[in-house]
Amino acid sequence: MKELIGENVFIRTVTMYHTGKVVAVSDKFVTLSDAAWVADTGRFSDALKTGNLSEVEPVEGLVRVSLGAIVDVFEWKHELPRIQK
Repeated sequence: MKELIGENVFIRTVTMYHTGKVVAVSDKFVTLSDAAWVADTGRFSDALKTGNLSEVEPVEGLVRVSLGAIVDVFEWKHELPRIQK
């Protein structure tokens, strides 16, 4: 995971999704800046291709995601969503 520092990512956990820029990785957490909780991706493949997400809740400050909860991490080639929808 440390190789992802500085990269924008889409993280899928066992219960939810997050987007953000990886700023740190510890033994237990990955820390994201400019993060958002994604409630609905719409068609998942289309969301990854286009960056268009159906429902997004941007958050202020840093978000720490437990490494133990992460299912997979995708490269996010788009601007990070910062507008609620």
